[in-house]
Amino acid sequence: MATKEASVADLQKLFEESNAVLLTEYRGLTVGELRTLRNDLREHATYAVAKNTLTKIAANNAGISSFDEELVGPSAIAFVHGDPVAAAKALRKFAKANPLLVVKSGYFDGKPLTAQEVGKLAELESREVLLAKLAGAFKASMFGAAYMFNAPLAQAARGFGALQSKQEAEA
Repeated sequence: MATKEASVADLQKLFEESNAVLLTEYRGLTVGELRTLRNDLREHATYAVAKNTLTKIAANNAGISSFDEELVGPSAIAFVHGDPVAAAKALRKFAKANPLLVVKSGYFDGKPLTAQEVGKLAELESREVLLAKLAGAFKASMFGAAYMFNAPLAQAARGFGALQSKQEAEA
């Protein structure tokens, strides 16, 4: 009994500390394949296999009830502590090579996700790529602003230069 309570407490802590949670079914995967999946996810998530009843109690204690209907069969959870997009991409890539892995649902930003929404999450660009694009947009807008501020000064300088040339030609 104390072991179950400790397991529920550990799972609840993982639910509460995760950026996102992705629920999968791993029926038919070997121990070696699960080890490979854990290694693929390691940078962004912790992949845990737990009993459905304990997982349901822990999720409910953490305020997540969207998994209640999904917790049937051999379930495992990716507790995302890094980039949710990268974790979803890693699951999708693994599932393409190992069709026995099924993404059932997820929970991200306080909202439940369907399997299709987790798939859409995997299609997004990574955080680093989005930040690089944002930085490029800022750089371009800063260049445009600098050009706009510089243009009147350059135009005035050309005007003064032309005026000076005209005065020298008249003199």
